[in-house]
Amino acid sequence: MAKKYKMKTNKSAAKRFSFTATGKLKRKKSGLRHFMRRKSAASKRNLRKAGYVRATEMDRMNALMPYGG
Repeated sequence: MAKKYKMKTNKSAAKRFSFTATGKLKRKKSGLRHFMRRKSAASKRNLRKAGYVRATEMDRMNALMPYGG
């Protein structure tokens, strides 16, 4: 009987991204670590919201997280 192999989940990607119920990947927006004084309050508020991985990157992300993180 042939041995079946499982793909490994990339753990660094699993800590940074999470799947939504519809299958999209949720991520944190960048730019909220330093140089905060020069950013407006509206832009900082927008950076707190979740971002989503684009559809063109989903093949690469599914290879990193084959079982949904």
